Amino acid sequence: MTFEVGQELAPQSFFINRAKLVAYADASGDQNPIHQDEEFAKSVGLENVIAHGMFTMALAGRYVSHVAGGSEKVRDFSARFTKPVVVPADTEVELIVSAKVSAVEGSLVKVDLSAICNEVKVLGMAKATFSL
Repeated sequence: MTFEVGQELAPQSFFINRAKLVAYADASGDQNPIHQDEEFAKSVGLENVIAHGMFTMALAGRYVSHVAGGSEKVRDFSARFTKPVVVPADTEVELIVSAKVSAVEGSLVKVDLSAICNEVKVLGMAKATFSL
């Protein structure tokens, strides 16, 4: 694939539900109740249960690996958590990740990432660099 500055890469949707949050909590060891217990999440001022920030970032990383043509090509990936991904019970929320090419320098491609859930930007300053 050829990359050009300004090129918008096709978005990818990831669907997040409570079962995936439990599975991620078990795999990561992060059993913070804000990710599984709705009553607790609300008691600390959250709208509802929220996805783990690192789970959200991992999904964005999966997107980067896909557009790069494999995880071995990813050289750099970073983001800030700006808003939580709220996951109400008995539903799936859609996280849409996309990218725009910001630079092509020799064999390196730099992209600015966008991660949106329910029309809310959930990752800020999200960037990645990968090799061709």
